[in-house]
Amino acid sequence: MKHGDFTKLAKHYHNRPAFSGMLLEKLIACINDEKKEISDLHIVEVGAGTGKLTKMLDALGAQVTAVEPNDNMRNEGMAYTKDSKVQWKKGSGEDTGVESNCADWVIMANSFHWTNPSKSLPEFARILNSSGGGGYFTSIANPRNIIEGSIFDKIEKNIKRIVPELVRVASAIQDTKKWEEVLVSTGDFKDCFFMECDYVEKMDKERYLGIWHSVNDIQVQAGEKRWREILAMIEAEIKHFDILEIPYKIRAWTAKVV
Repeated sequence: MKHGDFTKLAKHYHNRPAFSGMLLEKLIACINDEKKEISDLHIVEVGAGTGKLTKMLDALGAQVTAVEPNDNMRNEGMAYTKDSKVQWKKGSGEDTGVESNCADWVIMANSFHWTNPSKSLPEFARILNSSGGGGYFTSIANPRNIIEGSIFDKIEKNIKRIVPELVRVASAIQDTKKWEEVLVSTGDFKDCFFMECDYVEKMDKERYLGIWHSVNDIQVQAGEKRWREILAMIEAEIKHFDILEIPYKIRAWTAKVV
């Protein structure tokens, strides 16, 4: 498996948590400077993956274009949103394939960190509707809220014990990037603001293990032998639970196109 390649992980992505509907509604209120009807808002979700956020945006009533570079992920997303009006396209953060000046809002969920901001931010600015008041870009994430002393804290510490050199690409524990600075770094965006809310999702053991099977960065750095050890450790730690309540922090950084 290659770093950042989710081809073999796509089938596990349905296990991942959703996002806070309340936060999405608050974000839409903030980016909708023209006070458009939601049905008139064109949202481009880049790095849409298997459609977890995509389906929520469609359910709000917006016009949604979903952009995803990985064929397996995109196919999963198309199947997941087959009863919607979502338009799917093959493209990346650096080259979306979306026409210029068409979007009111560009959003990436748990994926902006995989892009090259010096290329992706100008691309997002290009597709935003400059004639309609500008538009916004949002990078949203739903990292786990690891509470000291919890079973999830114990699992994280055991992973670090097994793979001492581990560096997470996106993690509630290790993410120290100042995304508000990154979003304005190219001069294409300004006035970055941050929103955050708590979110809890209940799931059974099978789904919780399924989330771990969808993780790329640990698998790549651990290697096959240590990865099997990690999965066995997690399974042992949660064996006494019927339902797990997983705490998350939904975080969103938003900036206005210049």
